[in-house]
Amino acid sequence: MSERVYESRDSIKDIWGLRTPYKHEWPTRCDTHVTDTPDHWVQSACVLCSNGCGLDIGVKDGKMIGVRGRIVDRVNKGRLGPKGLHAWSSINHPDRLKYPFIRRNGKLERASWDEAMSLVVEKAQDIRSRLSNHGIGFYTTGQLFLEEYYVLAMVGKAGLNTLHMDGNTRLCTATAAASMRESFGSDGQPGSYTDIDFTDCLFLVGHNMAHTQTVLWSRILDRLEGPSPPKLIVVDPRVSDTAKKATIHLAPKVGTNVALLNGLQYLLFKNGWIDEEYVAKHVVGLEDLRKVVSQYPPEHVERITGVPISQLKEAAEIIGTTPSLLSTALQGVYQSNQATPAACQINNINLLRGMIGKAGSGILQMNGQPTAQNNRETGCDGEYPGFRNFQNKKHMREIADLWNIDLIRMPHWNEPTHIQNMLTFIENGSIEMFWVSGTNPLVSLPNLHRVRNLLTRPDLFVVVQDIFLTETAAIADVVLPAAQWGEKTGCFTNVDRTVHISHKAVAPPGEARADMDIFLDFSRRMGFRNKHGKPLIPYTTPEEIFNAWKQMSAGRPLDCSAMTYEKLTGGSGIQWPCTKEAPNGTERLFSDGKFYTDTDYCESYGHDLETGIPYTKAQYDAINPAGRAILKSAHYMPSFEEPNEQFPLRLSTGRNVFQFHTRTKTGRAKRLQEAYPEPIVQISERDAQSLQLTDGEMVVVRSRRGSVELPVKIGEINKGHVFIPFHFGYFDSNNERARAANELTIEQWDTVSKQPTFKSGAVRIEKCVQKEGGKQNHAPEEYNNAVKNVEKSKRNAESVSKSAEQAPRVRRLELWLGATYEALGMLIDIYKILIPRLVHDLEVQSGLDIMQRLTNDSLERLKPTVDKYSGSRQYGRNVATRLRDAAFLTTEDDKNDPYEALAALQSLDLFLTYIEGHLTALLPTSQALWDSGFVDAVVSAQSNIQRQKAWTSKHIKVKSPQTLLVPNAAPEDLLGGSPSLSGYSRS
Repeated sequence: MSERVYESRDSIKDIWGLRTPYKHEWPTRCDTHVTDTPDHWVQSACVLCSNGCGLDIGVKDGKMIGVRGRIVDRVNKGRLGPKGLHAWSSINHPDRLKYPFIRRNGKLERASWDEAMSLVVEKAQDIRSRLSNHGIGFYTTGQLFLEEYYVLAMVGKAGLNTLHMDGNTRLCTATAAASMRESFGSDGQPGSYTDIDFTDCLFLVGHNMAHTQTVLWSRILDRLEGPSPPKLIVVDPRVSDTAKKATIHLAPKVGTNVALLNGLQYLLFKNGWIDEEYVAKHVVGLEDLRKVVSQYPPEHVERITGVPISQLKEAAEIIGTTPSLLSTALQGVYQSNQATPAACQINNINLLRGMIGKAGSGILQMNGQPTAQNNRETGCDGEYPGFRNFQNKKHMREIADLWNIDLIRMPHWNEPTHIQNMLTFIENGSIEMFWVSGTNPLVSLPNLHRVRNLLTRPDLFVVVQDIFLTETAAIADVVLPAAQWGEKTGCFTNVDRTVHISHKAVAPPGEARADMDIFLDFSRRMGFRNKHGKPLIPYTTPEEIFNAWKQMSAGRPLDCSAMTYEKLTGGSGIQWPCTKEAPNGTERLFSDGKFYTDTDYCESYGHDLETGIPYTKAQYDAINPAGRAILKSAHYMPSFEEPNEQFPLRLSTGRNVFQFHTRTKTGRAKRLQEAYPEPIVQISERDAQSLQLTDGEMVVVRSRRGSVELPVKIGEINKGHVFIPFHFGYFDSNNERARAANELTIEQWDTVSKQPTFKSGAVRIEKCVQKEGGKQNHAPEEYNNAVKNVEKSKRNAESVSKSAEQAPRVRRLELWLGATYEALGMLIDIYKILIPRLVHDLEVQSGLDIMQRLTNDSLERLKPTVDKYSGSRQYGRNVATRLRDAAFLTTEDDKNDPYEALAALQSLDLFLTYIEGHLTALLPTSQALWDSGFVDAVVSAQSNIQRQKAWTSKHIKVKSPQTLLVPNAAPEDLLGGSPSLSGYSRS
């Protein structure tokens, strides 16, 4: 080690540093690692986990040469973890991308920025002309700055007006956001890191904090060694470093979190450990929750989870009697079975105890990445800027007005497209351009075999914007070199809502550019304009964008209106909301018992947690939260893929303390890579004995989707489980072993948050016997072949373009629109002919004229749209005719049978539902076309159909009891034993 290298500690050997026991005020400690004496220090913050530790960057001769913790920062009080102290060195790695690349003749070749961006714009314009704006998708990261996300959101939502925007935050924090929307009305963690300083009990669910947030774990370790240490309850199927410090370690089977948490709530109710006064004032949904969890007594929970009754009761008593409670969750919840239902049960527990908004009490639904919060705040993934509700027209108008675009062009006809759906659209050819920024889906997404096949399609134009040539960048058509942290200025928000500023310390290498500048260049070249004809995005500096963001955030839960670059510089990060009333930030949310659940204010109307179906505004109003938190209940359901004889082990993937995500940075930091150079598969001692395995032995882990070859690590995990770290891909692989955990993972996601369930699926372990003349596993070979196939399939870009032009495409709108119009025309005939013949009821007869009038009104309103888009009616006529003939009685028999009349009304309801389904599809389609006349016609038709369905339903309800309960003269087919009882389609 050079004499000029200074480390305040060896953080590889001593991960968490020396203990500084305390209560209430965490002592400071300055962790430092430099390779030389800096000329000066530049304020920043760490970007290697979601903790957001304040640090200073040491600079000498224009080069980054080290870091030190900022002792004035509220988050870390000067401490840094091993990744924070070492990963900065990758900024100087010789493999950094320095110039743009374009794939020419199948190979990536250096290009100028003008060539690269001109090609990107040319492709974007071509795809827009052929497929519409919805032929382009964006997939971003949890690594950019707030200002960069905000520009990207404007590019996608206001420039291209598309819903196809998601981020890899979908893989790690989508459930955190979803659970807070369900329970509290909006995203935004209620708790604060300083709650650790005061709490009497920590409840960590699926959160190995010792490895995922090392500095925050240091804070807990110091509390545990200080006066009046808190109780620590840890839920984890592994005996992690976190679990080793637990007062009680609950180790449930992977995928059974909901059953476990329901069982804890059962005991809270049973023992009266509920703050009745708080719940009565500040919570709704109590009785529904009580009813659900009453079915989870300890005996039943033990059968499902494997957690002993005694442990469950002991944990419940601690939680139920503690004076204060701080709960946290991470990927053991979010990436597991029933992710959002489980996360909501954690919220429930704190609400039932009244343990929220008070010092030492709160909830931290943790993030996995340093700027995941900003991705959600600005609307680059599954959200809208400022935590606004896409179902609330007023919220959408606010965004449109701030961006100076027409409301109809604000894409809000549905939730933004999540990554799994974008992959499906790529598969069916309706997305032809995929722009990836700062993330590596060829390692991080589940079921890598499918992802490789899709992202290497010859008709997909892939743009990758990154700092190194990742596995994904290697298959791209255009590679754009990006500046990273320390090479640009911007802000980011950590888990407890602390906003930090990171100032530019050094210049990026070569011609690399800040992501903000790349997006601004694209917007300018595309000619994006606002409704006044001026540039859509007029900003040129990060501070200008931040000030624009302040306007967007004003009045919302994340209000930053009183925050400035000047205020963020020189001291500590500041927690939002930061307003005129709270100019120094807000320590914790909901201290007044007022939640973000008012109908006109909430970010979401919520979902049915079991089916994932979103609630309507009317359903939300019926709940009537009115500023109260919502207790959300759900029953336990087994994982989609449970173990069996062929695949007897439960798979779980996760993190290691020395690596981060797909190792784009940490894998190129020498000390971190040396500390953890290869992945392992962790299994229990009992499973190792039954399989006759020894520690370090190479094995094959196989699922229904693929296989990997890894060394075994035995112990500290539940029997029947295996664990594999997900960080490792193939950019530095020197052998032909498959090692990416996502070769195995199932392509299944949570019904609400749409987060992949990486911690599920079944595998088996096989002895690793090398076959003579062949290889055991082929994933790296498959990856290398994928790169070669890209080179081959795209060797001649012109031929690909010509083949695309020669393959005609048919838009289905005209077919669907024609089918809707024809079905409405048949509905007139049903009212004129079939219903009068089958239903002999004067009240029904008297309403038929009104039903015909409503239908004619819909036809008249839709006709201009049908004519405009030349709707194909023949296809619709054929489908509607088959449905009508199958549903309605076709006999000429005019007998007055009340049963046949009831069946005819049911058939009418079925036909109306068929039309309603068509209109449901046409509404977002008309909005995506920005055709206000089309939108109005569909809305009017929907209203008319709903009125007709209500009329039909009323008559069914009136007739059914008398018809079904009172004996009547039996028709011949019943007397003859005919199985046809419904009157449907008899000949």
